[in-house]
Amino acid sequence: MALSLSLSGKIALVTGGSRGIGAETVRLFCESGARVAFSYRQARTQADVLAAECGGPAQCVAINQDLSSAADGRTLVEKVVAAFGRLDILVANHGVWPDEDVPFAQMTDAQWRRTLAVNLDAVFGVVQAAVVQMERQMTQERRPATESAPHGRDATGHIVLISSTAGLRGEAYHADYAVTKGALISLTKSLSSELAPRGIRVNCVAPGWVATDMSAATLTDPATGPKIEAAIPLRRVATPREIAGPVVFLCTPLAGFISGEVLNVNGGSVLVG
Repeated sequence: MALSLSLSGKIALVTGGSRGIGAETVRLFCESGARVAFSYRQARTQADVLAAECGGPAQCVAINQDLSSAADGRTLVEKVVAAFGRLDILVANHGVWPDEDVPFAQMTDAQWRRTLAVNLDAVFGVVQAAVVQMERQMTQERRPATESAPHGRDATGHIVLISSTAGLRGEAYHADYAVTKGALISLTKSLSSELAPRGIRVNCVAPGWVATDMSAATLTDPATGPKIEAAIPLRRVATPREIAGPVVFLCTPLAGFISGEVLNVNGGSVLVG
């Protein structure tokens, strides 16, 4: 018998879904049978092409939404519910990583606040709104909290936060980014402790180096690129699909007993367990 990872009937939201890891996650969710909404900020052409590729308005919708505040995150969830009527899965994937190396002593207030606003404040808003919606659905479906996850088998919702190896070990000259990704790991553990008894699974995926637009300048640099690959036991960086796969897996019944986990997907370069 073929192994099924079907998510048919589920509605998923992927923030920052027009490119890179986000786009591959959108594709995999659609391939698994879910209907998907994803947000984008500037890459409208890529977003439209991806949405059409994944089945168009009935199956996949692209939502233009800035994510620079908690209010922005809440607005995005409202738009998804307006489009599809519910929300079962949230993948908080969006984020900024300032290209330039900046010594901590020289980092401006503006850069610090911008990185935290996008990578943390907006995540707070979108996750909070998603939890409210998932719990509302549970009430509407007349599933008391005590019955939402009998023996841990059935989930009423899934949340996956995208962190980074920088959140595990820090990153010199990118303290702002590392701080936000470390905070997402802590948020994962806190939310799992709170929400798992109510049937909402909260997990985290922490990628290492991935071949995306965001990392292209660093990975193609003749001085830094080879050093990065040499430090990874697999001797290469990941493809976006190799990150998207674990994300989707965490939202399937096969991951039904996983909650509060930080899944490191980094080719063995950072071993934390």
